Amino acid sequence: MSELRPDLAIIAANVAPGSRVLDVGCGDGALMAALRDQRQCDARGLEIDAHNVASAVGRGLSVIQGDADTDLADYPDASFDYAILSQTLQTTMRPHVVLDHLLRIGERAVVSFPNFAHWRVRLSLLWGGRMPVTRLLPVPWYATPNIHHVTIDDFRAFVRKRGITVERAWFLSGDQLTSSAAANFRAEHAVFLLKR
Repeated sequence: MSELRPDLAIIAANVAPGSRVLDVGCGDGALMAALRDQRQCDARGLEIDAHNVASAVGRGLSVIQGDADTDLADYPDASFDYAILSQTLQTTMRPHVVLDHLLRIGERAVVSFPNFAHWRVRLSLLWGGRMPVTRLLPVPWYATPNIHHVTIDDFRAFVRKRGITVERAWFLSGDQLTSSAAANFRAEHAVFLLKR
């Protein structure tokens, strides 16, 4: 699974073999293919971008074109073991509704996102006075799909307030795992395994 983006590799390694998985915002299907081929999962995908849908289908994956903000309501309760949302939460119009649907559709939800409180982001704002452009946030503010700038501490408070249990969390600095100590400052990216 080393060919996967680091957050996707963490997700793939922590999905139980043979699980039923819905990958929301699945992109080109890289995670789904790894789950199918290496974990024998029944992986399905929902993706908004038609080019990515075509790429995923070209890999022999079951992917439909759709929007997390509107189309998750059509999925039946408890139809998957895991509902995954990787680097997509911050692009949704109503993240609280999307998260509720993930936890309704799946027994567990896996959510990953870039941490907007990382020290490089803070430094860019402090010294340059401008929104950052980094490896994980590679486009300028006017072209970014990110509409909700979430931090690790914001997300922890958000799930706690909603009565959602964090079963596990992983934090990445660069492509390496880092400890949860000061993760809001040190981690560029976070992955949460959630259950209601």
